[in-house]
Parts: sequence; structure tokens; C-alpha cells
Amino acid sequence: MDKSRAGDGEGDEKSGGKSYPLYDSPLLKAEARVQEGRVQEGQVQGARVLVDACGPLAHLPLVKSALQMFDGQLAAHADSEKLCLSTWIPPLPSRAFSRLADSRLRALLGRRTPDQVTISITEECPNRCAHCALPNSGKKLRLTPHTVKDIIGQILDMGTTLVIFDGGEPALYRELPELVASVDDRAISTLFTSGAGFTATLARRLKEAGLYAVNVSLDSPIETEHDDMRGREGVFSEAMLAVRLARQAGLLVDLYVVLRRENMPHLHRFHELARCMKVHELTFFEVVCTGRWSERQNIALLPGDHARLADFVRGNVAPPRIFSVPEAYKSFGCFAATSWMHITPAGEVYPCSCYPQSWGSIFDEPIKKIWRRMGAFPYKKSKVCPMRK
Repeated sequence: MDKSRAGDGEGDEKSGGKSYPLYDSPLLKAEARVQEGRVQEGQVQGARVLVDACGPLAHLPLVKSALQMFDGQLAAHADSEKLCLSTWIPPLPSRAFSRLADSRLRALLGRRTPDQVTISITEECPNRCAHCALPNSGKKLRLTPHTVKDIIGQILDMGTTLVIFDGGEPALYRELPELVASVDDRAISTLFTSGAGFTATLARRLKEAGLYAVNVSLDSPIETEHDDMRGREGVFSEAMLAVRLARQAGLLVDLYVVLRRENMPHLHRFHELARCMKVHELTFFEVVCTGRWSERQNIALLPGDHARLADFVRGNVAPPRIFSVPEAYKSFGCFAATSWMHITPAGEVYPCSCYPQSWGSIFDEPIKKIWRRMGAFPYKKSKVCPMRK
């Protein structure tokens, strides 16, 4: 079989760096090679990933698109032992990554797997974010540790490879390290936090429990703007402290930015802040008119904003890596009910956190049964988020 680059650019560029197998079967063989960057503190700074693929499946559009997401792109982290393509992807090599690769190939045959499951473990939160998708009901809802562990067991058996702990503010959930420890090597676990309640002790305990990465939410690179969006002074400072404490504990860190028309002019400032804070990845998501902003109009990005974002992502040559969810939508469509699933503090199962439609309760039936029923979700792989239509 002829071996070819997954991407279209710089096809003759070679690397003497370490290679990592992405997939190895008679139908598809793919590997990632690290183009060495600058070594500092045992880590490769600015490492780029080159992907080689061969086999009959390598030429399928969906396979090529998946591989091109990483070919020629910056790695989130690389060292002598592992390659982290993204804070959203299990590291290479790992059992979790192999499971993810298998599920993505099964998807070509129409077999859906909830690769990424977000569990909102608590409503408790000191913030009042203007755009909160799951605002506090006032009922002090909280999933018990026993219930969360049962959820984790069920979804891992279903093929999940990324378990995300969310809230509310999950850092305030006392048993959080215990929950993280219940995620075995079939998946990675990550945490969404505003920074509230995130301490050095918690960061160390989470790392020891096996947490993979921390997603720190950010609405503006300007302190006053961010605090205004969060409804409380000091949230920006807490977010920056969480970044530092997570890095000191050896965790991967992602700055998670919800883009709206007002903060689009800050793209470069977001990236500069991410660089200065030495985070591993900068994720851009697009605001959704749901939750507290369900009645808001004129906040979603305009076509010109999307073009500007695409140009910014393509032009990024300096760390950290950028992951643009709106750009991924263009290639793969909506992930809700296709490979994403969300579980609320009330135990309701949503296609994703932004689409507040329950397809069943974890207290009434197995999650696997709800996931199967969710196959009837009408917007799977839609090129536009159904909440923005």
C-alpha cells in the first residue's frame, strides 16, 4: 500500500521525532509523528504533528477529515512518554485512545457511541453567568457520589472515552477526586471550572486521582468584562489562579472561550493570554441562545465573524494549540446525540448541554436504553447547531 500524508500541505516535510500509532488494521494504518520543537523542562514546546495514513479507509472523506484535524497542527503536549493531540482527546498511546479510534471507525458503519459525556454533578455555584446553559433551579440539585459512579460505570461500558465533570461549579463538590478516581483507563476525565473553589490541594488530589485536563472558562481577556459576565467580582482572578494551580499540579489546561459578537474583537488577546499563562490549548465555542439567554437575540456569530474566526485559526503558528468547535462543525456536523451526551443534576439525559430536551431519566431506565432512543434526535450531524436555527 502506498503511504500518503493525511493533509494537503507540506507533504514532503519529514520529522525525526517519535512516532505514535493512531490506528493499525488491515483497512487503515495511521501514525502521528512529532516534528520536534524546542525542549524546555522535559516538554516539547511548539511541537507539530504530522500524520501519515494508508489503507482503503484512508481515502474516505470522513477519515481524511478526522486525520486532517491534527496533521500539521500544534500538539497540546508532547514529551518522551506520550503525545497529547488535544485536551479533548485521550493521549497516545493509551487504551482510551484505542477505544476512541475504534468507535470513530464504527461510526462509519452507522454505529453511534457516546464518546464524550458531560455530567453536571451539582447546581451549586457562586457565579451568575449571563449565558449559563443550565441555571440554578433553586432546588439545590446534586447527584450523589454513588449515582455518579453508577453513571460512569454505565457509560464506560457503552464506549465513552471522555468523561467531563461539570456543574454548577464542580470544584465545590467535596467528593470530586473520588469521582475522578472511578474513571478507569478506558477513558480520560476532565473538569470544567470557573476557578471558584479550585485550590492547590484540590489540584493535587485531582491529579493523583487521574484527572487528565482542566477546562477553565473565560468570557473576556479583560478582567472587568469577564467579571461582569460572571455576575461577581474576582472571578477572573480565580480563573487565572486555577490555571496556575492546575499547571503546577501537572494537569493539562485548556482555556475555554464562549464566543459572541461582543468578544470577537478579542481573538488575539485571548490567544496572547493563553500563551502568557502557558496553557496547553485554547478552545473556542459559539454562544447558544439557551438557558439564561434563551430569549436573547443578535448574539450568535454572523457569517463575517465565522470567516474571521476561520482565518484566525488557520493563521495560528504559535502555541498554544487552538481548537475551534465552530470549525469542527463544518466538517463533522453537530455532535449532539451522535457522539455527545449530557446528564443534568436532576438525572435528565440531554443530547448536549445546549439542547435542553430530556430523552429520559437515569433514575428510570439504563442510560444505554436512553442513548438508543436518542438515535431519533432529528439534528444529528446538522451543519448548524439546532439551537441557533
